[in-house]
Amino acid sequence: MRRLFVFILLASISTIRAQPPADLVITHGTVVTMNDKKDVIDDGVVVIRDAKLVAIGPAAIAANYAAKKTIDARGGIVMPGMINTHTHAAMTIFRSLGDDVADRLKRFMFPLEAKFVDREVVHWGTLHGMLEMVEGGVTTFVDMYYFEDEVARVAKQMGMRGVLGETVINQPAPDAKEPYGGFELAKKFIADFRGDPLITPAFAPHAPYSLDEAHLRAIAKESEALDAPVLMHVEEMPDEMATFRKDRNQTPIEFLDSIGLLNRHLVAAHCIFANDSDIALLKARDAGVAHNMVANIKSAKGVSPALKMFDQGVRVGLGTDGPMSGNTLDIIGQLGYVAKLHKLVNHDRTLAPSVKVVEMATIGGARAIHREADLGSLEAGKLADVIIFDVDATNLIPNYDVYATLVYGASGKDVRTTIINGRVIMEDRKLLTVDAADIKAHMRAMAKSIGERVGPVPK
Repeated sequence: MRRLFVFILLASISTIRAQPPADLVITHGTVVTMNDKKDVIDDGVVVIRDAKLVAIGPAAIAANYAAKKTIDARGGIVMPGMINTHTHAAMTIFRSLGDDVADRLKRFMFPLEAKFVDREVVHWGTLHGMLEMVEGGVTTFVDMYYFEDEVARVAKQMGMRGVLGETVINQPAPDAKEPYGGFELAKKFIADFRGDPLITPAFAPHAPYSLDEAHLRAIAKESEALDAPVLMHVEEMPDEMATFRKDRNQTPIEFLDSIGLLNRHLVAAHCIFANDSDIALLKARDAGVAHNMVANIKSAKGVSPALKMFDQGVRVGLGTDGPMSGNTLDIIGQLGYVAKLHKLVNHDRTLAPSVKVVEMATIGGARAIHREADLGSLEAGKLADVIIFDVDATNLIPNYDVYATLVYGASGKDVRTTIINGRVIMEDRKLLTVDAADIKAHMRAMAKSIGERVGPVPK
C-alpha cells in the first residue's frame, strides 16, 4: 500500500512538473477568434506566454497549463484587440474646437497647430488619446503627427502598440521650422526606434497635394531602403481630385503609382473618391487603406467605396482619424456607422454584414498595415493583443449573434480588460500602466489655457 501511495504521489508530481508554464490564462469567455474560419468558442480559453498566444481552445485546455495569473472572463466576449489604422492622437487637446467651420483644415486646424502644438502638448494629448483607445479596446494605433518620437515614448509608457509616422509637409511645422524638415526628422526617428517590440516607425508625408514630387520620390526611395511604412492622406479632398485631374490628368492614386509610392509600404487614409481604376491599382500594388467612416461623413465629403475595396481584396482596415475630425478614438464606436452607411448609400440592407465589419476592425486592420502574420486574430503563435467585453452591460443583453452584438450594440465603455503584447494594460476598467486621473488633470489645465488664448473661431 505504501509503495502504491509513493507511486501515485510521484506520478502526480511528474504531472504537475509536466505542465508548461503560462503567464496568463483567460477562462470562461466566448472566444471570437477572427481566424480564417471565424471560429467562435463558447466557454473558451486563451493562453498567453512571453507576449504570444500559446493556445486557444475549449475550457478543458486550461488544466494543461500552470498559470501565473488567471482572468475569469465570466461569459464575456474575448477577442483580438481593435486596430485603429489612422489617427492623430495628440489632437485630443483640440477636440470640439471649431467643429462646424468650413474649410476647417486650412482656415483653422493648421493655424491652431502652428500656434499651440509643442512637445508638451503632444506628450499629454497623446497620453490622453491612448487612454481613450485602451479604454475602448484599441491595442494598435497608426498615428501621423509632429514630435512623433514623443508619441513613441508615451506609447511605450502606456504599453501600447503603434505604427507611428513623423509628418513631412511643404510648410513650416511645429517640430520643423523649415518646409520638409520632417523628412530628416523621420529618418532619425526610424533609425532610433527600428526593431522596437511595440513601435514601428514610419514616414508620414501629409498628402499628395502638400508635398512636391521630388520629396515624394525621395520618401518612396527611403521607405524601400529602410523597409519602413508610409502613412498618407489620399483622395480625401474634392479640390485635391480636381487639381490632379487638371494639372496631370491623373487621380492622386495614379500619380502615386507613377512615382513609385503606391506599394506595400503605403497605408492610404480615406480614399473617399477612389474610382474602379484606383481600386484595381491599390490591390495590384498591395497597398493598405484606412477607412475613416465617421470623420468622413462628419466632414460631409462622402462615403469611401471601402466596402467594394474590401470585397475585391484590397487591404482595408478601420480608422477614426484625429479627434478633431471624428471626435472619438475608439474603433468600436465606428462599427455601427460602417455597417449602416454602406447599406444606406447602396440601398441594400444585406451589405456590410456584422462579421465583415468586425473583420475590418481586427484582422482587416492587421492586413492594412501588413501585420496579419502576427496581429488581428486569436491564433497560436501570434502576438497577445486581447480584449474582454463585459456582456453584463444592459445594451449587450440578449446576445444571440456575437458579431451583431458587437457592431450594433457595443460601445467602447463595454470593454473590461485590454491586454497588449501579453501585458494587462487595463483590468476591470482600471488602467495599470499610467495614472488616468493625472492625465485628465493635465488635459483640463492645458485646455483651459488654450481656450483662453484661441481667439475667435472662424465662421
